[in-house]
Amino acid sequence: MARETDQLVSEIDEVRDHLAATIDTLIDRTSPKSILRRTTASVKAKFVDESGSPRFETIVPLVAGVAGVLAAAIVVRRLTR
Repeated sequence: MARETDQLVSEIDEVRDHLAATIDTLIDRTSPKSILRRTTASVKAKFVDESGSPRFETIVPLVAGVAGVLAAAIVVRRLTR
């Protein structure tokens, strides 16, 4: 009887530890700081490679697109005046 009780206590402790780890993981995933850190890393990975060099294949089209939108806005504004 004592052995079964000890085994149940041991199993309950294992389940409790597993549940605590799961809750800690969920808290970390939903923390605003963690979300910001993951998002920042994701955006940075699009523009900088692992060695720290810029990824021109991503940067150049983005800069060209922004310049195109600004140029179009300027042209439209001048035409409507």
